[in-house]
Amino acid sequence: MQTAWMPKVSGILDIVSGCIGLVIAFAFFQIGSVPWETHSIYPAVAGLFAIVGILAILGGICALGRQSWGLALAGSIATFLPFWPLGLTAIVLTAIAKNEFL
Repeated sequence: MQTAWMPKVSGILDIVSGCIGLVIAFAFFQIGSVPWETHSIYPAVAGLFAIVGILAILGGICALGRQSWGLALAGSIATFLPFWPLGLTAIVLTAIAKNEFL
């Protein structure tokens, strides 16, 4: 069964949530860089959200191009952290559309 719209929607959701993750990472980095926060966890959280955001964007690009199902699924799973409603939808759509990928 052709589900050509599922990888596209999943890729768009991954990219949007990845951008949200990068914005959150930037916000945590800015909060952690103030001088009175000497031993804070904010830079570590910023790094986590940055890695997750980049992985989600890469997975979204792979989902849009239907290149690598494994990376698209990893990106969809990474999408769950910044914004879980988009992540859950992206995971389900990527899993259902496995046969659409090369």
